[in-house]
Amino acid sequence: MSLEQYLPVILFILVGVAVGIVPQVIGYILGPNRPDEAKNSPYECGFEAFEDARMKFDVRYYLVAILFILFDLEIAFLFPWAVALKDLGPTAFWAVVVFLGILVVGFVYEWKKGALDWE
Repeated sequence: MSLEQYLPVILFILVGVAVGIVPQVIGYILGPNRPDEAKNSPYECGFEAFEDARMKFDVRYYLVAILFILFDLEIAFLFPWAVALKDLGPTAFWAVVVFLGILVVGFVYEWKKGALDWE
């Protein structure tokens, strides 16, 4: 294998790195630098911090986040399926109906258990 075959991959990586770094460099060079006490403070929310920044979160926060990611990813699987539905035929349609049925059963179970309630 020659290095010419890797040229598109190398260009892709270089363009990706440039898109990530060049705007930051331009902003650093051209952006205004007027620090003051409020900008240099650790929090810019309008009031002083009242607790430690390393405080523990309630486990419900992580539960809701994980459930969101889970359902979001499962729904994201529907887009490629919807695009290719005509080519896949009725078997794929019924497979996704079963998939969505299982998804709805899981959602109802979580709802009834109170996993989605935020107190």
